[in-house]
Amino acid sequence: MIDSIFELPEWAQFGLAEDVRPALKAARDGGSALVLATLVSVEGGGPRPEGTQMVFAPGIVSGYFSGGCVEGDIAGHAAACLSDGEPRTLVYGEGSPWPDIRLLCGARIEIFLERLSADDAALSALLDAWGGRRPVVYVSDGRARACAPALSPWPEAAVIKAYEPTPRLVIVGGDPTALAIAELGVKSGFETTLVRPKGPETPPPVAGVAYRREDPETALAIIGLDAWTAVAVATHDLDTDRAALKAALPSAASYVGLLGARRRLAGRLAELQAEGMPEAAIARLHAPIGLDIGGKAPFEVAVSVIGEITAMRYARASDSMSTTSPSATAGALGARRNSASEAAKTLTSEES
Repeated sequence: MIDSIFELPEWAQFGLAEDVRPALKAARDGGSALVLATLVSVEGGGPRPEGTQMVFAPGIVSGYFSGGCVEGDIAGHAAACLSDGEPRTLVYGEGSPWPDIRLLCGARIEIFLERLSADDAALSALLDAWGGRRPVVYVSDGRARACAPALSPWPEAAVIKAYEPTPRLVIVGGDPTALAIAELGVKSGFETTLVRPKGPETPPPVAGVAYRREDPETALAIIGLDAWTAVAVATHDLDTDRAALKAALPSAASYVGLLGARRRLAGRLAELQAEGMPEAAIARLHAPIGLDIGGKAPFEVAVSVIGEITAMRYARASDSMSTTSPSATAGALGARRNSASEAAKTLTSEES
C-alpha cells in the first residue's frame, strides 16, 4: 500500500454513497480538482458491478469497490493521480502487480483513475444534467472526456457510463408508516418528499425529507412525476388516497403503490373505473403495497415498499420483467402480493 493524502476513516461510511454525483458537485463547488475512479472490469463475481465509482478530493471520499479489501490502496494511487494528472488502471486479483492485496471473494477487478479539474466541461455537463433530471452518457479515456444525452465512444475510451436522474420517492400520508417509508427512502438514496394535505406547518422530523401540504393533485404536479419517480400512497383516508391515485396512475411515474387492506381493494378500483380511469393505468397499481414479507410494523412495511421499488428499478434496467408483474424477480419471501387487478379478484378467506 502506498502513502495517501486521502486517509480513510475506521468506519467506512463513505461507502454508503451509491451515487457519487453529490461528491463530484461538492468538489467542483469547492474549486478542487478530483480523482474519479471507475470499476471498468469485473471477473469472478466481485462485490460491485462494472460502472461503480469512487470520488477522491481534498476532504472528500465517496463510494466503495470491495468493502475494505482495496480502498486503502486505491486512495494512495488516487493521491498520485491527483498530483501528476496521469490516468492509470489498477488491477487487483489475478495478474495484479500487488499480489499481497487480495479480494476475499477471489474476483479480479480493474479500476480506472482519472483527474478532473473543477472547470472540466464534461463534469459541468454531468452535473447540469443531474440538476435538471436528464439522463446522460459519460465517456472518457482519461485525457479527453465528454458527456451528452447520447454519445458514440471512441476506441481509446476506458469509461462509458450512463447516468440516470436520482431516483425519487413521494409518500402521500403522515402516520408512522408513512414516516418510516420516508426515512428509509432517504437512507436508500431516494430524493424523498412527504405530502400531507393540510398537515402541520412544521415539517416532519426526518432529516433529508422535503415536505408539502397541498392537496395531492397540486403537490404531485409541483413535484413532477417522471419515469424515475415512485409514489407510495399511504394516508388511510379514502378521498385523499383516491385523489393521489387519480394524479399518479396516469403519470409517467415508474411505480405507484397503495397501502390498505386487500378486502377493500375491489371497491376502490371500481371507484376509479367509474370516474373514467383507464384500465391500463389501474393495472399499474401495486396494492397492497410492497413485497409480502409478513410484517405490519411501520419499518417492516417500509422495508417491503423500498424493496419492491428497488426490485422494480433493477428489473426494468435488465428488461427482466414488466412494471405490472413484479413477482418474477422481486425476490420476496414466498409469493408476492398480487398486482392490483389480480388482488381485486383474489381475496383470501382471511381477508374476505
